[in-house]
Amino acid sequence: MCGILAVLGCVDNSQGKRARIIELSRRLRHRGPDWSGLHCHGDCYLAHQRLAIVDPTSGDQPLYNEDRTVIVTVNGEIYNHKQLRQQLKSHQFRTGSDCEVIAHLYEEHGEDFVDMLDGIFAFVLLDTRDNSFIAARDAIGVNSLYLGWGHDGSTWFASEMKALSDDCERFISFPPGHIYSSKQGGLRRWYNPPWYSEHIPSTPYDPMMLCEAFERAVLKRMMTDVPFGVLLSGGLDSSLVAAVANRYLAESAAAHQWGSQLHTFCIGLEGSPDLKAAKEVADYLGTRHYELHFTVQEGIDALEEVIYHIETYDVTTVRASTPMFLMSRKIKALGVKMVLSGEGSDEIFGGYLYFHKAPNKEELHEETCRKIKALHLYDCLRANKSTAAWGVEARVPFLDKEFINIAMSMDPEWKMIRPDLGRIEKWVLRNAFDDDKNPYLPKHILYRQKEQFSDGVGYSWIDGLKDHTNKQVTDAMLMQANFIYPENTPTTKEAYHYRTIFEKFFPKNAARSTVPGGPSVACSTAKAVEWDAAWSKNLDPSGRAAIGVHAAAYEDERSSIWNSKPSQIFTL
Repeated sequence: MCGILAVLGCVDNSQGKRARIIELSRRLRHRGPDWSGLHCHGDCYLAHQRLAIVDPTSGDQPLYNEDRTVIVTVNGEIYNHKQLRQQLKSHQFRTGSDCEVIAHLYEEHGEDFVDMLDGIFAFVLLDTRDNSFIAARDAIGVNSLYLGWGHDGSTWFASEMKALSDDCERFISFPPGHIYSSKQGGLRRWYNPPWYSEHIPSTPYDPMMLCEAFERAVLKRMMTDVPFGVLLSGGLDSSLVAAVANRYLAESAAAHQWGSQLHTFCIGLEGSPDLKAAKEVADYLGTRHYELHFTVQEGIDALEEVIYHIETYDVTTVRASTPMFLMSRKIKALGVKMVLSGEGSDEIFGGYLYFHKAPNKEELHEETCRKIKALHLYDCLRANKSTAAWGVEARVPFLDKEFINIAMSMDPEWKMIRPDLGRIEKWVLRNAFDDDKNPYLPKHILYRQKEQFSDGVGYSWIDGLKDHTNKQVTDAMLMQANFIYPENTPTTKEAYHYRTIFEKFFPKNAARSTVPGGPSVACSTAKAVEWDAAWSKNLDPSGRAAIGVHAAAYEDERSSIWNSKPSQIFTL
């Protein structure tokens, strides 16, 4: 992950302003420790902190077109850049960077080229010929981006809030799948897939198509010139990422970096569910596996730094980000700069345990659409910022545009959890990779039940956080919370503690407004309560509390699935 900062339309273009831009850009250096760049043109500044993944030797930014009239600063990976270069043969490329195509695509197509990009990105492009500019964010919001406005009329863009929050009174999280145009005067959505309207799809389930689309998504994300690995929790999603990457490693240009053996990483408290499951998957796949441990106290000690980096006070995000933050530091120490991760699957396939209570396919589909649209505020934010804090980039195959379109065009009846038909959560995905002749994973891993990441690293992690925050926040403090924090008032001591830390770093109204509203519980709570009123009795967002479906409830169900014949499973 790189760090970008752009300030456009400044009144002040003095040397002092340049020094200020450099100072603010340094706040993003953790995202890109490999090199820094700054381009100034009149009243516009484009700064960049580089993490070199592709073309480490010549891909420094900002990037330019041939006559340097178009300048672009990018945090991104464009997986189809080689195909795009073939369409741009009349242009001269100066680097091997995958991001250089952006400047040339703009020359050819104007502002309407963004949907041609297959990848994750946040970029700002300045056209000095008319002093216009555009900024855009990838379809789902995997890469973070913020938009702000200065008192002098300037427009600001930054990878993280900390680079603009002191200088902008008003700022927002840049919406995913959108483009900002100075010519048209604001934001518009460039990403308009069929599922976005939440119209109920009717395409039949095709397991082979789903499997092949995911394999393509993993393979394209193995585009790298530096060592990489896979974050492996031992759950279904990360295990599938590891299994597919392991199969295709020899075909990837990255194979020569660390030899032909895939490297996998897992973190947890001593004896945690994830550590056990991940080791079993790693042994099965034959990966070079790193089992990383942390203690509850080490996690608690890191809380302030974690919240500073992830820029949110959402309870589930803080809980899950802390072990990921600690793991990323150890991964960086091993010389790894890029990892594949399994975020997005639960949102696409209705994998969270409260989906057991979905009353019909229409409501299930609408909820998956809502969850995907909110990913940039939760799991994408966590994966991006927890790893970027240590100069590591996370890539997420499940959020591939092609894969999402296939998965979301499927009749959602197939995603319904149907114990009577032997279908647990995410059955369509499990079944697509259930190959007896050439198995990707052992059956009991393929059908392992969902664990929240913050649960899987060790149940005592959440319990330890609660004990710690109960000591930090008194009953009287929580009773007065609505006066201290009238917006998004915390309803638990844990939420109150995280909010206090957040406000220390980001005290402005605009900052707290970038965090999702409502009670400090999982964003799924409202729908979960609607589907089952019993959920309202539980304010804790942990997956363990999921309406009585966690743990052994579906052991018999999974056992019957493993012993079922394909003809039985495909009955709708």
